[in-house]
Amino acid sequence: MYKLKPYVKPTAPFAWWEGAFSDEELNFLQEQAMRATSKAEVGGDGRQTVNDEIRRSTVSWLYDNPENNWVYERLSNIVSSLNADYFNFDLEGIESLQLTNYDEKDKGTYGWHQDFGETAPGRKLSLSLQLSDPNAYDGGDLQLKYGANPETMVKKRGHIVVFPAWALHQVTPVTRGNRQSLVAWVHGEPFK
Repeated sequence: MYKLKPYVKPTAPFAWWEGAFSDEELNFLQEQAMRATSKAEVGGDGRQTVNDEIRRSTVSWLYDNPENNWVYERLSNIVSSLNADYFNFDLEGIESLQLTNYDEKDKGTYGWHQDFGETAPGRKLSLSLQLSDPNAYDGGDLQLKYGANPETMVKKRGHIVVFPAWALHQVTPVTRGNRQSLVAWVHGEPFK
């Protein structure tokens, strides 16, 4: 006999959190992002390449070590809370944190993409923390696409957006100033 599963609430398209980091902490992270010098790559599993048609930014990494553990702990607590309220995914941990700088001189951007797929099958949630004051730049909108029209996320310093890694998203070209962000991916066992 076929047994029906109980109703499970649908996954939210995104969730957000504010006030997790002080101005001093955001300044520290933003300074790290502003010093990023490695050209951002696209791809994965050893197939990473620089492709300015898709992505124009510089990146650096914040690894989980004693000096940076406070950032990982804070983000882990936030992700755990939002996951319990909105997504209900089986999660295991956060990958190394990426600090990104989008510069007006390059019209910094990252075209439509997903953080989940063949090159990153275990990624379940993506997280973006805005480090820049929104008055310091134009463009650079984080947009998610769930239907016909993209939805622009709130531009506010310290604002964290969490969304399923399979969601199409982009950062529109920066036309004035610089935009810095911290990006993280949360992984777990593959979906069943």
